[in-house]
Amino acid sequence: MKSLADKQRLDYPILAITLFSVLYNCILAYINHNVMTLSVTHVVLCEGLMMISSVVYIFKKGIYEEDLPLVLFLVFTLIVTIYITAFNRLTFIDQFRNVLIIFAFAGIGSWASERTVKLIFRIASFMVLLFLICEVVSTPFYVTLFHPAEYFENTRGIKQMSFNNTGLFANALGFQGRFSFGLIDHRSSSIFLEQVSLANFCGVIVIYLLSFWPKLGKIDKALFIATVLLILLTNDTRTMLIFSFVSIAGYFLFPKIPKAFNLILMPLIILIGFFVHFMKPDEVGDNFTGRIGVTVKKMLELDVQSMLGLSISRIGEFADSGYVYLIYGSTIFGLIVFWLFVCLYPAGTSPAQRRCVHSLSLFIFLNMMIGGTAIFSIKIAGLLWLLVGYMRASEKPRTVRVRSENLNGSRVPG
Repeated sequence: MKSLADKQRLDYPILAITLFSVLYNCILAYINHNVMTLSVTHVVLCEGLMMISSVVYIFKKGIYEEDLPLVLFLVFTLIVTIYITAFNRLTFIDQFRNVLIIFAFAGIGSWASERTVKLIFRIASFMVLLFLICEVVSTPFYVTLFHPAEYFENTRGIKQMSFNNTGLFANALGFQGRFSFGLIDHRSSSIFLEQVSLANFCGVIVIYLLSFWPKLGKIDKALFIATVLLILLTNDTRTMLIFSFVSIAGYFLFPKIPKAFNLILMPLIILIGFFVHFMKPDEVGDNFTGRIGVTVKKMLELDVQSMLGLSISRIGEFADSGYVYLIYGSTIFGLIVFWLFVCLYPAGTSPAQRRCVHSLSLFIFLNMMIGGTAIFSIKIAGLLWLLVGYMRASEKPRTVRVRSENLNGSRVPG
């Protein structure tokens, strides 16, 4: 178990990097409207700063044998990226960036103290809840703070729609007939300024609750539950609603399920997806079965060339179909390696670790069936993989292991 001193240590670099990954979008949005006009360059610079800071922190600590899965995953992805770029004669680094985020945040998470992780999630949840309440109570005031539509036009090139005079990101407006609890007239976004990241933030908080529940005080529990409930009631997210209800039962069931079960989960979800599609083959709308139908149809259209990463020019067509996007962007072998990494990298010894690993796999593989690349966004992936990295090392302090490994000569130079 971790020593009391290790649990109470506060890691300021990890705290700053991770909180910035959650908050940087709303900070840039405020600057964009109130200080100076920004561009995509400023977003790239911010992400680059977080990546470089994380990697420097990791290499300063040193690379050890237990870090090899992360290193090998990153190296494999780099090789695939070079292969795809060379054979398509088109530079495509998105998947390398996605895996670099995993490497960076899982890496620093493995060095984080319990106090640091708790404080990160507490501050992040408080900020999300604060501005979510602001958005619900007075959407015009929320818009005056961030002007989401203007921000995404300036930094992502997403033009403001003529029908959208709210100032919100157009995709957050929803449409008539979409699933909704009716509390507000759009899909909430809070500090993320767009609805998908807020929905996935809800999922990350649920995974955190499963992993940390016995260690949380009453105030923290109330904060996280209130955040999850208000997101579910205002974001109109069907996937996270299902995931949250399954996770309630999972709190009791996951510790009894062996870690190896995760290897079955992705094929099982894909198999269920095919079953749902063949039961309702004409479903293609923006509902749960419709999104599954779109993904399955695109999977059925895969050919040898696309599975070998030789059709990268078409990848923009699959941003809403995670499995297909991953195959086009990293080959079928990239999907297999990603599946194995998600299932095998997290620890699964203690009940808390098994809750984390099972909920992580369910969150990712379910999301990839009905969504696209949102789970790789640094706003969500940073926080998620920090938690996974921490949970992997949660039963023993790395400082103790490092001293022992250095004495035994098991450190990997780097």
